Amino acid sequence: MGLISLLWGIVALLWMIVALIPLLGWGNWFLIPFAAVGAVIAAIGILFTHASKRGRAWTGLVLNGIVVVVGIVRLGLGGGII
Repeated sequence: MGLISLLWGIVALLWMIVALIPLLGWGNWFLIPFAAVGAVIAAIGILFTHASKRGRAWTGLVLNGIVVVVGIVRLGLGGGII
């Protein structure tokens, strides 16, 4: 689960970089739920993984969390469209 959430977070981060380009801000509407699913996968990975092997899951959770926060802020600044 940790590897899946880490890869999911990397894809979400790359998608976020594209959605920061002006006039592509509408991509955040799809990005936020995508990253939220990645955060849920990471949380499940943290719950069911041995304590010594939770690093990837924590990293995925942090990446997806950052993407969700930046996406929400970006939507707020652009009025939800731009």
